[in-house]
Amino acid sequence: MPLVLPVLDPRVRWSIRILDSASGAVLAEHAPDTVCETASIGKIFLLIEVAKRIVSGELDPDRRIEIPEEHRVADSGLLYRMRDQRMTVADAALLVGAVSDNLATNALIHLCGLETVRAVAPALGLKDTSLHDYIRNERTPDLPWTPSYGTGAELADVMRRLGAGEVVSAEVSAQVLDWLAADTDTSMVAEALLLDPLAHVDPEYQGMVLRHKTGSTSFARIDVGRVEGPAAAVAYAVAANFKGSEQDLRASVTDAMHAIGERIRAHVTGRRRDDERLA
Repeated sequence: MPLVLPVLDPRVRWSIRILDSASGAVLAEHAPDTVCETASIGKIFLLIEVAKRIVSGELDPDRRIEIPEEHRVADSGLLYRMRDQRMTVADAALLVGAVSDNLATNALIHLCGLETVRAVAPALGLKDTSLHDYIRNERTPDLPWTPSYGTGAELADVMRRLGAGEVVSAEVSAQVLDWLAADTDTSMVAEALLLDPLAHVDPEYQGMVLRHKTGSTSFARIDVGRVEGPAAAVAYAVAANFKGSEQDLRASVTDAMHAIGERIRAHVTGRRRDDERLA
């Protein structure tokens, strides 16, 4: 059955689509073709390229990454705080999946080549979604306008295809999902699933399995993923931009994301939270 979205703040630029993972049918959407700045979401395409190279044998997962001085960044992640940064490719990719590590991201983009990573999304048939640039400590006017961008329609389809094993190959898709399984950020759509933020690789609360990626900036919140439960499985993308607003709208945005997550949880588990509270 279709899902009903909550009331969305009209001051926010939204792009949303929720799909049935098995059939690809649209369960809910709002402005699904609107292009949004998607912060760290484009790192998914980097992980696809790294997984493709590992699976083909072109890249040794035990190779140590190199971090060019011009691409050293802080903020999101752990690697920039580590004393030993001589990490393997596979572990760097895991850090990207788990904590959206910016320094590991830049090292892997440098390894693969920015233009090569930019080409991943178009090769999948995406027209309005891509990783666009390195992560920067400061984004000046002479640099690309955003690290990544995308639409709810295309991002939900990417997550559906990853779940179906259709991104490059079943092995590549599985590797990307394995890295995303470690994502510790359950503050957005995934908050309502009530999973253990640090341990949900295996089926967890109410038998749900989550594979997702989030992105945050001072003016954006984005959560894309795939949730499977005992009753159904969905692929979703929820992007919200509030750039230029006189107010910081993150509270309004995350409240709506939590409500969307609650509807997804009820759909994939076949259970309503109200019923559980009264039990």
